[in-house]
Amino acid sequence: MLKYLKKYWLFCVLAPLFMVCEVAMDLLQPDLMARIVDEGVLRSDFALIVHVGVRMILCVFAGGAFGVTCGVFANIAAQGFGNDLRKDLFGRIMSLSFEQTDRFTTGSLITRLSNDVTQVQNMVGLAIRGLVRNGVMFVGGVFMLWRQSPRFALVAACGMPFILLLIVFFLRKASPLFRIVQEKLDGVNHVMQEDVAGARVVKAYVKEDYELDRFDRANDALCRENLRVQTLLAFLGPCMNIIMNLCVVAVILVGGITVKNEGGQTPGSIMAAITYLTQILGGIGFLANIFQTFTRAKASADRINEVTHSDPSVTDGADTQRESARGTVEFRDVSFAYPGTTQNILEHIDLTVRQGETLAIIGATGSGKSTLIDLIPRFYDASSGEVLVDGRNVRDYPLRDLREKISVVMQRTELYSRSIEENIRWGAADADPAQIKSAAQTAQADDFICETQYGYYTPVTESGHSLSGGQKQRISVARAILKPHEILIFDDATSALDLRTEASLYEALRKQDPDSTKIIIAQRIASVRNADRIVVLDGGRIAACGTHDALMAQSEIYRAIFFSQQKEGGAA
Repeated sequence: MLKYLKKYWLFCVLAPLFMVCEVAMDLLQPDLMARIVDEGVLRSDFALIVHVGVRMILCVFAGGAFGVTCGVFANIAAQGFGNDLRKDLFGRIMSLSFEQTDRFTTGSLITRLSNDVTQVQNMVGLAIRGLVRNGVMFVGGVFMLWRQSPRFALVAACGMPFILLLIVFFLRKASPLFRIVQEKLDGVNHVMQEDVAGARVVKAYVKEDYELDRFDRANDALCRENLRVQTLLAFLGPCMNIIMNLCVVAVILVGGITVKNEGGQTPGSIMAAITYLTQILGGIGFLANIFQTFTRAKASADRINEVTHSDPSVTDGADTQRESARGTVEFRDVSFAYPGTTQNILEHIDLTVRQGETLAIIGATGSGKSTLIDLIPRFYDASSGEVLVDGRNVRDYPLRDLREKISVVMQRTELYSRSIEENIRWGAADADPAQIKSAAQTAQADDFICETQYGYYTPVTESGHSLSGGQKQRISVARAILKPHEILIFDDATSALDLRTEASLYEALRKQDPDSTKIIIAQRIASVRNADRIVVLDGGRIAACGTHDALMAQSEIYRAIFFSQQKEGGAA
């Protein structure tokens, strides 16, 4: 991930330089204080006290200015790093196939994009500031302590191995727990995402208490893992303080013995030595906190890399040739099983859809209707056989070129928190108001849009909850019609419309868009009886194919569906 810092190399260089200057000011303070005690206070030299005191004050202000400047540069680098990493990670998530996003889960991807990136970003900020500060403080403190007395430096050297052993021991124990914490956070985000998206279902079934309990369990699991980590690390600080205080006592003891027996040490030098020792050991203690952040960031970085190193299973083809045919679709002996399963959803599908033809697909729930059309824009790849668009295997297309030919209205209507006009324009950014209105008229949406308070500029709430199911479907149809396309796919996209509105939509579509190939999945025969051909799917196989009249004469499955729907309609 260091490649994301290349762009901010200047700030990464300047911040440590200013931090070195700040640490230098801090390291001067104990030495100046020793002069005040030994040469000023003990000799009653008030002028020296004032002179050195002013120097100390200037050093404090200079150190503060250096520290602020370092902080600004470090934050610019860290925030820029996080911003670029988050953008690239989101771009990779958008490029993943449905199979891969299902494997990661939405809650986990949200955690990786937000909390995990933040953990790594914090690590970068600490590395630029804290690591440099405490590294320089350690080296400089040891040098200054040696200047005061090699014996004092020896005392510090005796305490350091014990502190380092403590740091290594506790962080090795904590390292695997940080990944578990992030996984538990995935669980919290997963429950929250599901319940916010499905709030209407939760309220309709009066399941608030059940979902609260489910969230509580996920949140309690996160809390328990956090407590495990924090309880473990809570021992680190006190243990280090014990060693640091023992070292301070040892310095005082050694200094006292030296003054009594040999002389050469002054009270000021002993005070300075204690301060330097505290700075050295305190710096090591702060390094422990930095390494703790590094350990947690390492767990987060591994989780981010799992996404960034996941090459999309559906990738661009290398063939960029142009086709002579337009809007044709062909399935050649296509079979398909979802990744990770062995049971085929589709079996040996052979089907050709001609340019400008309207093909309807009908069949029982689970017969493979939606799966079949998902293979055309390569939401999934066929397990065996070939899917061809305009005479070319879809695997040979660059994905953008392939999907620009196709306009899809999904089974689940997806609208965004923007105006109605922006939702319709979403697939064709350059469309003018006249084109948007024409698409809405074809989709039978213009009338109800004009009746809203702000017309086409009426805002849509999140997921389109401010609109009825039929209104959302018509806006989605208008969006698909407006997008330039050769193939138009409706995946049960008019199920919320009454038969009259639906018939008007298809009639307008035939007149306004006669050249595009239309593939319509429907549950009601009344919705598709006027299609050029109707395919009957049964158990993942094509059971019959033909016009409505031909299927009524030849297909027992089709007749059974037709008469059952007629009976239901009569009963209604």
